[in-house]
Amino acid sequence: MDNKDIIITGISRGREFSPNHEDNDMAIFSSVAEELRDRRFKVDTYTEKEFVKRKKYGNVIFNMVRDTGSIKLLKGIEISGTKVINSAFGIENCYRKVLTRIFEANNIPCPKSIIVSTQKDSPSFTFPCWIKRGSSHTMVKKDVVYVECSEEAEKVFEDFRRRNIDEAVINEHIVGDLIKFYGVYDTGFFYSFYPTEQSHSKFGLELINGKARGFSFNKEQLKEYCEKASRILNVPIYGGDCVITSKGEIKIIDFNDWPSFARCRDIAVSYIADYIQKEIDGTLGF
Repeated sequence: MDNKDIIITGISRGREFSPNHEDNDMAIFSSVAEELRDRRFKVDTYTEKEFVKRKKYGNVIFNMVRDTGSIKLLKGIEISGTKVINSAFGIENCYRKVLTRIFEANNIPCPKSIIVSTQKDSPSFTFPCWIKRGSSHTMVKKDVVYVECSEEAEKVFEDFRRRNIDEAVINEHIVGDLIKFYGVYDTGFFYSFYPTEQSHSKFGLELINGKARGFSFNKEQLKEYCEKASRILNVPIYGGDCVITSKGEIKIIDFNDWPSFARCRDIAVSYIADYIQKEIDGTLGF
């Protein structure tokens, strides 16, 4: 089977799920689609809404979806045997509540956390801390809030209740250097940087940890943790954030399916396409 005989479907991320990163998310999606076309694959692209409406797809699907309707449709397609990258089940694994449980169960270093109902009185926990929407990805700035006292925490819970967010994840605040990372599983590609030094931010929350102090840490160990998380979560194209403590301890505070790769897009594109092509080779057997 020749590449030109294989139809790849690409599904972009709805703009409402790319707060302050709409152009960056579209850029990585479009670049991967063009790279696959350069490799002589036929690539059809759709928005999330178009995909759900048309329900048309080829031999393999690559996607950046976040809408629950898109995820539900992709799960059914995946169960039927079509290769989906990233897996729709993996996308759901990145919901904060699920992510927290998976990390804790598999010894992925992360902040101490509790999962709570927003419908009950605010539980007791140590301040400062982070209160995060538990049921899905972050969509607006108010979905992830740093609080320093019980009064601030209760205001966050009140807001969550108003927005029908039933569960929250509370993370301890880790003092240290914030690092953002991107990776493509089992390709050797892994990129990390200090976002505060490069003015890279979605909501400005990175500033809470302050300017990076350059604490020494094992970069290869960080990559190993992230590759393990990628495999367990079933999210081969990934990104996230971690904090490095003054003792060099690594704590992964966020892990996302298919980020923008904004600071390394030109390098990452070929690795993402390599991964997709390898999966095509393994799935379709040629």
